[in-house]
Amino acid sequence: MVRLPAQKGRTDPAGDRAGRTVTAFPAWPSTPEGLVDLYPRNQDPTLRVNFIASLDGAVTVDGLSGGLHGPGDKEIFDSLRMVCDALIVGRSTVVAENYDALRLAGPARAWRREHGLSEFPLMVIVSDTLDVDPSQLVFADAPIPPLVITHAKAPAARLAGIAEVIVTGDDKIDLTVMMTELHARGATQLLSEGGPRLLGHLASANLVDELCLTISPLLVGGGPGRIATGAPGIPHRMSLRHVLSQQDMLFLRYARPVS
Repeated sequence: MVRLPAQKGRTDPAGDRAGRTVTAFPAWPSTPEGLVDLYPRNQDPTLRVNFIASLDGAVTVDGLSGGLHGPGDKEIFDSLRMVCDALIVGRSTVVAENYDALRLAGPARAWRREHGLSEFPLMVIVSDTLDVDPSQLVFADAPIPPLVITHAKAPAARLAGIAEVIVTGDDKIDLTVMMTELHARGATQLLSEGGPRLLGHLASANLVDELCLTISPLLVGGGPGRIATGAPGIPHRMSLRHVLSQQDMLFLRYARPVS
């Protein structure tokens, strides 16, 4: 079992430094630390979701999200990974996007050490079937063995020696139990990169605290689905924290409203 160090209290539950006025349209940060200020670690446990979509709502081009990427997107993507304790991704997305091992670049690892964090975040894969390829780099080159979240009827034995399997329900995954298990390991700053099915379940369970949504300046047309799929849930209002822009790319950060 991997237990992460306790985080330092730097921000309020909405994700902004205490007493700091929320600026809806800040300038693009001139330093990496500026992005950390805009997408900080929060004082309270937080599940932050990062997604990209086209102007007309498509989440992929030719089946992959890479066709939507543009200026500024990778900087935010890398910064969100740098500040999180654990990265949560659905199995289908891990396979379709051919995820590599969760190995951060040297400066990001140095930043984590300086802030009392483990050098690498935990990689967490959510899967009903456990139908994965052990030779995929997300397993074979992992600096820390991934955690795989599943249910009791899944064939956990097939992942013996390559991942730690966490059972969260009898015949279906209980995402609330997953959250409790991760928090117990000290992983309170959680980041999810999808896919749409996982986001749909997280949203329906009212587990999403923040949504970082990148809007790519493309019209893709019909075909690709939206960022969340699955059964409808109860709508939950979110509060806009800021809007960033770079060369027609739009970056929105929403968080639960401050009570």
